[in-house]
Amino acid sequence: MKVDVLDLKGTKIREMELPANIFEATVNVDLMHQAYTRQMANARLGTHQTKVRSEVRGGGRKPFKQKGTGRARQGSTNAAQWVGGGRIHTPHPRSYEQRMPKKMRQAALRSVLSVKAAEAGIVVVDDFDIKEPKTRLMVETLVNWVGNSTVLVLMPVKDQNYDNVMRSADNIASAKVLLASYVNVRDVLKFQKVVLPLKTIDALVAHLG
Repeated sequence: MKVDVLDLKGTKIREMELPANIFEATVNVDLMHQAYTRQMANARLGTHQTKVRSEVRGGGRKPFKQKGTGRARQGSTNAAQWVGGGRIHTPHPRSYEQRMPKKMRQAALRSVLSVKAAEAGIVVVDDFDIKEPKTRLMVETLVNWVGNSTVLVLMPVKDQNYDNVMRSADNIASAKVLLASYVNVRDVLKFQKVVLPLKTIDALVAHLG
């Protein structure tokens, strides 16, 4: 698949061929769904907590005598049927972590990047070098590349330039900056365009095989 390579002003410099094994892979929708579900589940904290009858206050004595009242026998007001009593079958801290083999995760990412490429959602830029963080300049550059579309920018490595790009995009609600090694199904699907500097493509090839 051939795409245009743009400069910072959005002008076409040349064309290039995207790696077919990543951007023209067989799309596996079920695998993409599994990877997305896993990612959302792993993001859950699982810190929900309710008190069982042994944890609520009170209920230290028998509320009334066993016989002679005509009422059902009760041993403690901590039981679930009492107001203020403990709860049963309610949430307690747990892990929602789901496992997924590395090769399956990689295949899911190749699928979602292939979908994005087929929708003309991949924007390749020659270089993305920012000397100092400036939100105004970042907005102008992104408009040159993607117009008013929401955009995910993937950077090759974590260096000073990455920090400048990250800080420049912090206040832009429609943009997000990630390292290529942190690319994930959710963010690729969430944003309309994915911006890839040329060095990022090499990083994706190394990361996804």
